[in-house]
Amino acid sequence: ADVAFEAHGATIEEMFIAAADATMNTMVNDLSAINKIIDIRLDLLNPELDLLLFNFLNEFIFYKDSQRLLLRVKYLTISHNSSFKLAAVLSGEKLNSENHQLTVDVKAVTLHKFSVVQEADGWKATVILDI
Repeated sequence: ADVAFEAHGATIEEMFIAAADATMNTMVNDLSAINKIIDIRLDLLNPELDLLLFNFLNEFIFYKDSQRLLLRVKYLTISHNSSFKLAAVLSGEKLNSENHQLTVDVKAVTLHKFSVVQEADGWKATVILDI
């Protein structure tokens, strides 16, 4: 099965944060239940903006699966020279079934219909998650 969403932002950074929250919100019912206890530094590089977002969202799934961490964006910047560079701090805590009501288990971000486009009022990402 799949879950699809669109994430919007006035800036690229706002759109990335909205997409990260939507990905996490697919897994966890209440994002405000995630306490910002543990910080993870994340640096990603990709020549394509859409693939940078793809890799970024997959990091949330990786940390959830490998370390049972539920994360949100604390800080994020994106710069562009020859490639797009993302520098971020993700903050969260270990998954705790008493505090975190889980909805579905996201397995991966898919490339099916995946897109990042600049619109008149900002940026939009279309994402499909494999659950």
